[in-house]
Amino acid sequence: MRIVGGTLRGLKLADVGDGDNAAHLRPTTDRVREAIFNLLVNGAQGNPIPGARVLDLFAGTGALGLEALSRGAGHAVFVDDGTSAQALIRSNIARARAGNATASLRRDATRLGDNREAPHGLVFLDPPYGQGLGERAIASALDGGWIAPGAVVVWEERRPPVVAAPLVPFDQRRYGDTVVTLARMPGS
Repeated sequence: MRIVGGTLRGLKLADVGDGDNAAHLRPTTDRVREAIFNLLVNGAQGNPIPGARVLDLFAGTGALGLEALSRGAGHAVFVDDGTSAQALIRSNIARARAGNATASLRRDATRLGDNREAPHGLVFLDPPYGQGLGERAIASALDGGWIAPGAVVVWEERRPPVVAAPLVPFDQRRYGDTVVTLARMPGS
């Protein structure tokens, strides 16, 4: 796995092989990550990345949040409760020399609690497939004030997820066994 664009383009990330099934690590492939960022950068909704506060839920390796930082995001928060994931995130933050622009929270993404910082304008959500965890994580993020008005949510799942109000889906694409859904939070 490598960062596919921006200032860190080509940076090799810590290797997890085919993923860690016990830890539910299933890294987003470089191809799907590149497609996601092409949708964000070139989409009709406007590029949400420059200067964004990024929330990477079920962060795994942290590749999505680091890719956003490489492309101009201002800060990224990585949330994952797995020991393996936390080690990979720390390693990848160090490789990217992004310690000053990141925070890593060892927390269950479905029970985030209240956000004590500024809300996030770009949210990545890549839960273990088919377990309904994405829906619970989004509900938790909304309840805790983690998602800013006008924020874009990028949600990976095996099947099209149930996107709850107030989020409004605006694009959906399939890449192999991954469905990527983009939604926007109403507001500025």
